[in-house]
Amino acid sequence: MTGGRLSSLSSSPKRFLPEWAYRALEQTGWTLVSVGLFAAIWELCWATGLADPKLLPPPHIFLGDFADQAKFFNTATRWSIGVNPAAGPSPFEAVLITVAATTMRVLVGLLIASVLAIALGVAIRYFVVVEKLTLPTITLLSPVSPIAWLPVAIFLFGIGNAPAIFMVIIALFFHMVLATINQIDGVNKNLINVARTMGATKAQTYSRVIVPAILPGLLVVLRLNLFAAWMVVLIAESTGVGYGLGQVIMLARNTFNPSLVFFTIALIGLLGFFSDWLLRQVQKRLLYWVPETSGVLRGL
Repeated sequence: MTGGRLSSLSSSPKRFLPEWAYRALEQTGWTLVSVGLFAAIWELCWATGLADPKLLPPPHIFLGDFADQAKFFNTATRWSIGVNPAAGPSPFEAVLITVAATTMRVLVGLLIASVLAIALGVAIRYFVVVEKLTLPTITLLSPVSPIAWLPVAIFLFGIGNAPAIFMVIIALFFHMVLATINQIDGVNKNLINVARTMGATKAQTYSRVIVPAILPGLLVVLRLNLFAAWMVVLIAESTGVGYGLGQVIMLARNTFNPSLVFFTIALIGLLGFFSDWLLRQVQKRLLYWVPETSGVLRGL
């Protein structure tokens, strides 16, 4: 009886795809179910009259007419290439150029803020004088809302890409410095003691023990800050840049166009989702020594 049970358990059905493909399909399926359930509830509220279609248009309305929504993305006309300026870009080109401009600002700001913050955080714990000169100021400026820096960004850089990138950097930099310091303080002391026992210098301890130990936690912090970067860049674009998704949101507000608002929100959510997915793939490649069952690799 027992042998038969073990035999039935061991005879699992033959799989025609690798394990990672099954996991990807399962995750994609649950993502579609989650989003579909949310959209179905929204559609049900519209069908039963609980949601006013003029204020809360259902997904089939604001997603159903791409061309009508995309015509409002022509704020990027001057960036189109190979398009007659008088005619302007096509709806697809206008959306693509606008999305590319906003995504570029997010990624550039995130990259600059991450490099500067991690380098300064390590330097603060490595050099006592750096800690004494910088940490009080960073702690003082960390609670300041990024919106308060918007006039400074415009004063310094005017109108264009620079103020939006500056806003992303400011929004992430101070918190990431403090997160780096916290990660360093949380490193297992036994690892440091073993390195010192084996004769490692201070520089070797940081480069071969501390930095690899804090990398998983820092990548999680980076993912969290990625969402913050998307939020901040929209604020900057709505006032300091003449094109971008933030400008489209502002246009929708000024013209009282709820369909355009939710269409742009859906687009921003989709971009944030895929940028987070891409960062998780990079995270898996970098953290090759962390098992996939770890919470760091499975998600937040």
